[in-house]
Amino acid sequence: MIGMNIRALRKKYKLSQEILAERVNVSRQTVAKWENGEALPDINKCKVLADIFHVTLDQLSGNMSMEDVQGLGPRGKQFFGVVKVGERGQIVIPKQAREMYQIHAGEKLVVLGEDATKGLAVLKSESFLEFADMIRKAELAEEEPE
Repeated sequence: MIGMNIRALRKKYKLSQEILAERVNVSRQTVAKWENGEALPDINKCKVLADIFHVTLDQLSGNMSMEDVQGLGPRGKQFFGVVKVGERGQIVIPKQAREMYQIHAGEKLVVLGEDATKGLAVLKSESFLEFADMIRKAELAEEEPE
């Protein structure tokens, strides 16, 4: 599994075995053994590989198809597909996203926008309000005389 993922990720990033080996500080033969399933990288090398490929250790060691590898975004970023905006501005959040972020019917969400990129962000309101409250408290603490 991990060997196939290393090979697929290396190809996705258009790295030769030699270049990957240099970045991980191993020989090209070691990379070849990993990819062929003859050896496994230790946990420290796995961490370096995950950083190089911008994936989590779970993704690196998991059961991924070539399609999964091609669809991987940078670590911490997810792509759930494309949604269509309805006549009244409604969108349907894909099921996988709702499950991953535990979004349930009736919950309140905050929608933020950025002019420069014309991007939108959708956040659970409770998390956003907790964060905003934390910022407010930090600012108040700075203003208080000692």
